Amino acid sequence: MAKLSPILKQATPVVVDHGEGVYLYDVDGRRHLDFTAGIGVTSTGHCHPKVVRAAQEQIGKLIHGQYTTVMHKPLLELTERLTEVLPSGLDSLFFSNSGSEAVEAALRLTRQATGRPNVVVFQGGFHGRTVAAATMTTSGTRFSAGFSPLMGGVHVAPFPFAYRYGWDEKTATDFALRELDYLFATQTSPGETAAFFIEPMLGEGGYVPANPEFMAGLRARADEHGILLVIDEIQTGFGRTGKFWGHEHFDVRPDVITIAKGLASGFPISGIAASQELMAKAWPGSQGGTYGGNAVACAAALATLEVIKEEGLVENAAARGRQLLDGVRAIGDKTPAIGDVRGLGLLVGSEFTTADGKPDNATAQAAQKLAAERGLLMLTCGAYMNVVRMIPPLIVTSEQIDEALEIWTDVVATVTK
Repeated sequence: MAKLSPILKQATPVVVDHGEGVYLYDVDGRRHLDFTAGIGVTSTGHCHPKVVRAAQEQIGKLIHGQYTTVMHKPLLELTERLTEVLPSGLDSLFFSNSGSEAVEAALRLTRQATGRPNVVVFQGGFHGRTVAAATMTTSGTRFSAGFSPLMGGVHVAPFPFAYRYGWDEKTATDFALRELDYLFATQTSPGETAAFFIEPMLGEGGYVPANPEFMAGLRARADEHGILLVIDEIQTGFGRTGKFWGHEHFDVRPDVITIAKGLASGFPISGIAASQELMAKAWPGSQGGTYGGNAVACAAALATLEVIKEEGLVENAAARGRQLLDGVRAIGDKTPAIGDVRGLGLLVGSEFTTADGKPDNATAQAAQKLAAERGLLMLTCGAYMNVVRMIPPLIVTSEQIDEALEIWTDVVATVTK
């Protein structure tokens, strides 16, 4: 009998029968509060009626129409609808299936458009698992180890992770920008640098937000040297941070964004957005794919965007995010084993450290597992997997946040005795 790969490790022991809203129900009928949201994917919760209905209706009309062969209505409608929410000036879209594909499409576009070979990424960033995207990922060696040689032309600059350095944010930001300038002098000259690729908040790297001064510094250097600024909104987009796009917290203008995850509430779709002028610089034939812009995924994405707007989910993410961050910080303030609590919107992480300030993987893993046993599903992240992260759907209520905080309070007290 065939089995799943033994390398696939499950974060929780739950075998799901069905999902509804913020909850997952296992095959034994037990209810679990899902603060993973499929790693930030089920933005409107599990099986939102409007999304389900849109997908069901589309399945009866057209499941797949390969979009470099024929066009279909959901694709055209989604493209038009996204223009209402995309950052100013980004009015051209290419659709694919996964976040990694979107990142690789952005990489190809920026190299072709500029004629330059190199890109700069930032320490702790996660951009995917395919070869180019994994080369650009520095959130953990598990994503790139064992299949070298990796792609050339990728250079890594510091991210202003103040807690890791033990500095205040200004000191960390000044250091990161100074080291970026040093990288230009020693590893990749600005004239050979096509793009910066950055997450507005490190995801797999530990839930670390950027800041306005750092992002302004990147934009200034990009403008000075003709470098393109690519903002990876795969996890932070579609209201997740309490603004529609994560970079809006920092008042910075991207040249390209990558999108995926929360766009279609669980259906696989991703893409990149750029200006028409920039997108036209991609080489003919360089963009395509069998399943990109799938009709059912596009229909689900349209419904997702409607739900986000009609139910005020961006505003809800902001309000519930403040409630969640305040509650988790209050727990952290009473717990020496939690060295830092940080987040934006409904992305909140608790970093576990030992008494001497070193990463404490064991306690973080114990907390995540005990929480799952008590009905609260979460994940870990960070280079040492010592950050427990909460990613509830955007529909989460005040009462459900309180329910999660009650469980988390008990879990943290138990594992840190």
